[in-house]
Amino acid sequence: MDLIIRNCFLPADDPETSLAFYRDVLGFEVRLDVGYGAMRWITVGPPGQPETSIVLHPPAADPGLTDDERRTIAELMAKGSYASIVLATPDLDGTFARVQEGGAEVVQEPMDQPYGLRDCAFRDPAGNMVRINQLT
Repeated sequence: MDLIIRNCFLPADDPETSLAFYRDVLGFEVRLDVGYGAMRWITVGPPGQPETSIVLHPPAADPGLTDDERRTIAELMAKGSYASIVLATPDLDGTFARVQEGGAEVVQEPMDQPYGLRDCAFRDPAGNMVRINQLT
């Protein structure tokens, strides 16, 4: 088998602020920006990696969800425990400084983890956890 990770999905309750974070702070390029009524799906990804993308999508847009499920999703997003993504960089400290300067909410400064990784963590504007690992 020859598989790649093509897309991952992160909820974005404010498309403009999420777009600004992923494009302007993380430096991702915009690949698609699709609207449907009041909803918007924005696909972003790292330059030079056209095969891998993140789709910023309206949370709870599935018509099969109940109002209770939508409220639960909103509550989990507000706590920052609904969705996450792990990125990696060869320069963790430099990346941390740039993301922090961009105004992202710091969850964890760069540190060596007991399980062998060095990483840091932020929350994006929708509350999603964004962990960044040091490439070795």
